[in-house]
Amino acid sequence: MFSSKKKSGQRNGYTIDTLIGPDVVIRGDLVFSGGLYVEGRIEGTVQAAEGKPASLVLAEGGTIEGQIRVPVVVINGKVSGDVHASERVELAQQARVEGDVHYAVVEMNAGAQLTGRLVHAQPQAQRALPAPGHESGQEQGKERGKDREKGTAKAELAAAEA
Repeated sequence: MFSSKKKSGQRNGYTIDTLIGPDVVIRGDLVFSGGLYVEGRIEGTVQAAEGKPASLVLAEGGTIEGQIRVPVVVINGKVSGDVHASERVELAQQARVEGDVHYAVVEMNAGAQLTGRLVHAQPQAQRALPAPGHESGQEQGKERGKDREKGTAKAELAAAEA
């Protein structure tokens, strides 16, 4: 009756591991990995499991009331809350978002509505690594302080000799 093999389907070109149907209401936070397709309603935070690939597709009739933190987000329904997409966010034609959208790459179709801000964020890998050959800002500040001390000492010595 039940198979141990995990089955994934396709919807709108995205692999779907979990489907939340149109008559389902979830109250509480949701943590997932893989593909999540939402036709129903979620009242709470929707978050990808740390270190695992994840994508969220919110269908035309779907609603999320709460914050979204997923690498890849496609919205064609209604969101009341901030969206944080570390890789890509797509606002489809019927998207209605009330909140800020934080993105690395964004696609917004004609008809999508956003009441909030679009905030560009660098991908995490680029943010975490300092530029090659550059010291950290703290180290540079220490070096500048030492240079100032040397300059002050030289100026005091020159004044004493004069």
